[in-house]
Amino acid sequence: MSDRLVCKPVSMERFSWEVSFGTTPCKANGPTVTYALFLTSRHAAACIITLMRIRAFQGLVPVPALAPEVACVPYDVINATEAAALAAGKPRSLLHVDRAEIDLPADTNPYSDAVYAKALENFLGLQREGVLGRETEPCLYLYQQQMGTHRQRGLVAVCHVEDYDAELIKKHEKTRKDKEDDRTRLIDTLSADTGPVFLTYRDEPAVNALVTRLVATAPQHDFTAPDGIRHTAWRISGGAEWVAAFGRVPVTYIADGHHRAASAARVARLRRSRNPAHRGDENYNWFLCVLFPASELKILPYNRIVSDLNSHTPEDFLKKVKAIFGLVENASPTPDTIGHVSMYLGGKWFGLRCPADAQADPVARLDVSVLQDKLLAPLLGIDDPRTSKRVDFVGGIRGPDELVRRVNAEGGVAFSMFPTTVPQLMAIADAGQIMPPKSTWFEPKLRSGLFVHTF
Repeated sequence: MSDRLVCKPVSMERFSWEVSFGTTPCKANGPTVTYALFLTSRHAAACIITLMRIRAFQGLVPVPALAPEVACVPYDVINATEAAALAAGKPRSLLHVDRAEIDLPADTNPYSDAVYAKALENFLGLQREGVLGRETEPCLYLYQQQMGTHRQRGLVAVCHVEDYDAELIKKHEKTRKDKEDDRTRLIDTLSADTGPVFLTYRDEPAVNALVTRLVATAPQHDFTAPDGIRHTAWRISGGAEWVAAFGRVPVTYIADGHHRAASAARVARLRRSRNPAHRGDENYNWFLCVLFPASELKILPYNRIVSDLNSHTPEDFLKKVKAIFGLVENASPTPDTIGHVSMYLGGKWFGLRCPADAQADPVARLDVSVLQDKLLAPLLGIDDPRTSKRVDFVGGIRGPDELVRRVNAEGGVAFSMFPTTVPQLMAIADAGQIMPPKSTWFEPKLRSGLFVHTF
């Protein structure tokens, strides 16, 4: 029998922990447990329970007057042509760092040495010209985004890569090696995180109280971007009170930025291997994040368009869909609850009821999974939505009108989904499962360049 003490989270919903010494398990519960004594039939054992860490950082920030020009959309939501258009006439835009290929000949390989060298040149230039300046002390920041009537406020901090590796920062997506390799090389070349990882956590009243108090003061940045989204940021000197409040948050969840997080962890491992005096507290062990309470997040649907009916006639297809899900004609283009999908075919919207098996696992209960398993695969032949060329995914920010336009112009059939919820995302991550491809679309997107962590 092994006498190794094992402590692992059982349920983040109840902050429940299971501990075993040898083969004898014990359990403890409590929202603020950081140390516990466990008695087994053979041993008394003490267990330190590690909670997720955040800390302030002494980073780079833009001069307030230049923040609107420096701030840019995430590198991975636009292609090179779109990046070049957005950065045109804006030499201070961080897109010249995050997508440096826009400053090189059009046929340049985006993963070539020249791109990373140009990114470093542009990054150092922004510092040399005083566009990005170093904070005089470690800081945290509160970052507020307003899109229409929706508002979300997140704490900008750095998180530890060990917490990412230990699943205290939970994942729900797979990453692609080519994208991971690209960001790993860029972060390592710059010795900086230019874009934050978007994290969420179950609401913590102590943090909410600090936010309410801070937003009554004057912000450091406050501007509205060309897309109409308002960005406001408050500087928090030191931030010890905020770090203490976050001590009550046991885990967080990646909402967006899986490749950035994975790349930051890889860079930390590279730097450790190069540093024989590695201690664990070096800045390269930490990476840039914005942490939002779950109640404030807005997830939009990720809709589907299939290019053809897989040799079915429209009449035959509708008959078979009705046998699976039922069918309501002249339905709303936007489903209003979980388990409902709207389908556009032949100039008309149909309502589908897609109830999930209550005993199924969290992934199988998602609407996108039920649709895939019961309709897209068996009727339309979309066996693998990750690789099929016959299915396209349309972010909910474009609305159902985009589905109508595409199907009317190109043919096929479209499916308007109800958004995946944050509790569903958390349940999947807690179960150690992976979301199906294109399951969530978060809006608004975090801007890069307002806060930069260096090491």
